[in-house]
Amino acid sequence: MGQTTVKNFRDLRVYQAARSASFEIFVLSKKFPPEEKYSLTDQIRRAARSVSANIAEGWKKRRYPASFVSKLTDADSEAGEVQSWLHSSLDCEYITQQEYEDLDETYRRIGAQLNSMIQRPHQWCDRQASRNKVRKAR
Repeated sequence: MGQTTVKNFRDLRVYQAARSASFEIFVLSKKFPPEEKYSLTDQIRRAARSVSANIAEGWKKRRYPASFVSKLTDADSEAGEVQSWLHSSLDCEYITQQEYEDLDETYRRIGAQLNSMIQRPHQWCDRQASRNKVRKAR
């Protein structure tokens, strides 16, 4: 299987997975009771959307490895928050056990992909931009 060139954040599998999972949560949360509108519904949607948003932001900051890692760490933290809200949704019986397990596994995989990128930022960061920055500093 050949490697695909990543030209922008939309090409990242982790971004695609996070975006898809966010939409799944949006659809599921539509059936949450109205009294949850400004608490659980808002929180889980916000956290889910933030995962892909932080990935996109991190991609744009990849000329600075520390900033790249920081934004991916934020994305991973938001993924953990989503997992917590999913657990609350299960406890309140707003989602089924199967819906919980499927989404929890999806966010576990997203976290693993993010952590792989965090551990190897040099594989993702814009080396040419970094070199130019060092040259300009000299």
